[in-house]
Amino acid sequence: MTSHRGQGRSHKNTPATVLITGAASGLGWALAKACHARGHSLLLTDIDAAGLAARVAELDSDRVEALSGDITDPALHRQLVDACRAVFGRLDLLINNAGITHRSPTLLTRPEVLRKVMAVDYHAPLELTLAAADLLRESRGRVACIGSMAGWMPVLGRAGYCAAKAALAQSFEVLRAELAQDGVSLLMVYPSFLDTPIDRNALGADGQPAGHARSTLGSVRSAAWMAGEILNALESGRERLFPDRGSWLASLLWRIAPGL
Repeated sequence: MTSHRGQGRSHKNTPATVLITGAASGLGWALAKACHARGHSLLLTDIDAAGLAARVAELDSDRVEALSGDITDPALHRQLVDACRAVFGRLDLLINNAGITHRSPTLLTRPEVLRKVMAVDYHAPLELTLAAADLLRESRGRVACIGSMAGWMPVLGRAGYCAAKAALAQSFEVLRAELAQDGVSLLMVYPSFLDTPIDRNALGADGQPAGHARSTLGSVRSAAWMAGEILNALESGRERLFPDRGSWLASLLWRIAPGL
């Protein structure tokens, strides 16, 4: 890593230091490009070391650093936080984007598949945020978490994913209130269907790639569109983002008439 030191702040339209997980593809990569275009300094991480290196080369900027590794590893969390402090001197925005899913009937799914989904989608973002809390307090920074409609609406064949996203949402709603006294804000994002690799790389019941396509409802949005909506929501200080009318209506319907 280089010795470049960013001077970003978390104010609207002011360059910031941003840490993005799952940044080598899909929504994470779209967010990286959008943040870079706005002049932010970036620390990107992904388990795909080769893919991450290619993305950094594509951006070709001294404002971009990368550190590959397994996002469920606490050692990586410490390395990421240390890198933010050593290289940029601060952290203004943490985007917990890395995720994994499965498509498999609950009764047929191996327990280790459910544990892996929970580790990546719930434990990792919460533990990384806790590790970065001191830096975020110093900058009065922001946290964004990519949730899902599956966090509050049952999706058949996605029991592990639904459970992980529900845990993510509930824990970060609590954390939002606890961090607010230190000036740290939090955005929960609830996308509907996006054209990203998370579903193309879904696990099957045995932990191998799922052998059948996902089902969708309504429009499938692009990752670039979603990234723009997320950054706009962050800049306007929103706490929750339902990026399309379908996901917003579905959230109401589940609460009012869950049996339907």
